[in-house]
Amino acid sequence: MIMYFILKILSFLYLCAGVQCVHQVSWLPCQFTDEHVFKNEEGHTETQLIHREALLQFGQIGDAAVNPHGITFLITVSKLDLRRYLEGVEAEQLECELRRYSTAGNHVRWPVLGAREYNHWFICTLKHTNGLFRITGFLRHPSDTAAPGQQDYNSWTPIGDREMLVTTTAMVMKTLTPSVRAGLGSKQKLHCQFAVDHHGPNFDVEWLLQQRGERTSLFSHSSRSVQSKGSGVLHRSLADGDASYTLPFTKLSSEGTYICSVSVLQLLVSTDIVLQIEEAPRVSLNVGPTLTLLEGGEQRVTCEADSYYPLDVEIEWYMQDPAVAGQRVGAPLPEKLQNVLLSSHKHNNDKTYSLTAFFYLRAALKHSGREFTCRVSHKSLRVPIKKSFTLTVEEPTGWMLYIVISLLLTLCVLLCYLYLARRRSR
Repeated sequence: MIMYFILKILSFLYLCAGVQCVHQVSWLPCQFTDEHVFKNEEGHTETQLIHREALLQFGQIGDAAVNPHGITFLITVSKLDLRRYLEGVEAEQLECELRRYSTAGNHVRWPVLGAREYNHWFICTLKHTNGLFRITGFLRHPSDTAAPGQQDYNSWTPIGDREMLVTTTAMVMKTLTPSVRAGLGSKQKLHCQFAVDHHGPNFDVEWLLQQRGERTSLFSHSSRSVQSKGSGVLHRSLADGDASYTLPFTKLSSEGTYICSVSVLQLLVSTDIVLQIEEAPRVSLNVGPTLTLLEGGEQRVTCEADSYYPLDVEIEWYMQDPAVAGQRVGAPLPEKLQNVLLSSHKHNNDKTYSLTAFFYLRAALKHSGREFTCRVSHKSLRVPIKKSFTLTVEEPTGWMLYIVISLLLTLCVLLCYLYLARRRSR
């Protein structure tokens, strides 16, 4: 692990000292997950994963290892340049993983010029640290001898701690959408791009949707038979290596893991794309911008978050004096109300949710002019939604005086009417 961090630092310093106009990665520290397969005491096959530090180095045959004290995977020039998929990315923004790949005894000669009869295969996965993309590449290490038997993983060819393996990139798959967050009713394109190091390869493409452990086939295509099943992928784009899948209208049933897989001869590469549905809540209050109450009066105030997904939502009520809220220094924090009650989650017809947070507001003169704010937080929101109203509390004496004066005026009018009526009757 210490060697891994040292290689990370050296990689960064090397890039800083290199040619500034060309942002091309020369080498990367990688974690190589090796395997030791053995029979346990009960005769069952077990696999022990061994994490070994390694280096992914780009260059030519005969180049010296950047780190002669560790395993080096030297990627030499071929039709496919793995670095082309890394343009504009710095080494410290990448996570590199390497592991072996078993062909289960299928030793079809790889159809490139100068290829040997047999190959040892490795899978290299490069991930952007911010989740912007994921690249999977097949590295071909030529060999004069075949792996022993169909279950070649039972006796992998050992790799020394300081060994250099000369490889070429045989196949690449890249996605720019490893994780997608989509709203209901939106159109989404799940990116999947692939390339092979020889011209006109026969390939099979398939899209699967995995939900709750079950897989459903969405699309499949064979270049050999030129037959397709399903929809969502443009046929004319497949010849250029674009196997992207389009969802025209997302629903809650669209949520899941989408798997793009491409097979060429004995190689099968796939990438997972996780689609999550996130629908923002619509927030409303049952009162207007201003609420006027008589002192001692009571009002049920509700804040409703409607039509959100997924389930988790947080609703809070706060009270604050707007006169001091605008102060730059020393302004008190809003007071969180503790007498708030929550309704049970309501399951809507479209499978979204609704929730109401309410409290009983007893009017007091000291709270007149206070601003009450409902704040709703949800994973679909970058910032919480806030809805507010201002409370105005009036004294009962003012209302009584108004009523008494109104009654006296009404009485005076009635007395005048009766007096005039009596005079006319005489």
